[in-house]
Amino acid sequence: MKPGIRLWSKVSSVSVVVVRPAAGEVTLTCGGVPMIEHEPQNAAATAEGEGPLLGKRYTDEDSGLQVMCTRGGAGELAADGRPLQMMNPRPLPASD
Repeated sequence: MKPGIRLWSKVSSVSVVVVRPAAGEVTLTCGGVPMIEHEPQNAAATAEGEGPLLGKRYTDEDSGLQVMCTRGGAGELAADGRPLQMMNPRPLPASD
């Protein structure tokens, strides 16, 4: 994976962009199914549950992987089976 690569889910409408690649090889999944590098033509929405939110960043602390959601949908994002955690926004510096 390289920064800027866009990945799509095969089981929901979710798509993400890689912001920071993993330190090693990882398999990024959505709803338990590996994500792919091209938009599926006939994606069946079979994933259930809450999924990533549009515009939010998600990270895997073990591998260093960081992705940003460009299209929300159902299905949990995971790296090698570890659920990705939503990142908290950074606080802006106070201006006086």
